[in-house]
Amino acid sequence: MHVSTFLWLDGQAEAVATYYTTLFADSQIGDIRRDPDGHVTTVDFTLGGQRYVAFNGGPQYPFTRAISMYAECDTQPALDALWASLTDGGEEGPGGSLIDRFGVTWQVLPTNLRELLRSADPATAERVLTALHAMTKIDIQGLIDAHDQA
Repeated sequence: MHVSTFLWLDGQAEAVATYYTTLFADSQIGDIRRDPDGHVTTVDFTLGGQRYVAFNGGPQYPFTRAISMYAECDTQPALDALWASLTDGGEEGPGGSLIDRFGVTWQVLPTNLRELLRSADPATAERVLTALHAMTKIDIQGLIDAHDQA
């Protein structure tokens, strides 16, 4: 059994797969299926080794913020670069969230966020969350400073 993410799009399946695969290592476009007229219907692709399916299903089911892609970055430069790419033509949101040019919501967060929130002291975790919610693009050092604040 395999589990994959299925993205219902309105004519942008190939553009989504092409763009996203340029942003993540270990990514590639796989099978591209076309209808009898040659129009792309489905694109299989991988991002960071994870399989996705993009489907040109039409405008009936637009994306909402209720579900999002989640990307973790190890460093501030990696986070900054991914944020800049995904917000190009898109819209910044609160706490490390954004909506990209295709209408897909993303959470772009540092890899160490879970560790910072796992404090035995509830006040420490609350400081980190307060700092996170005050940010748009995440400042990793700002979260570390909130964690280490006495």
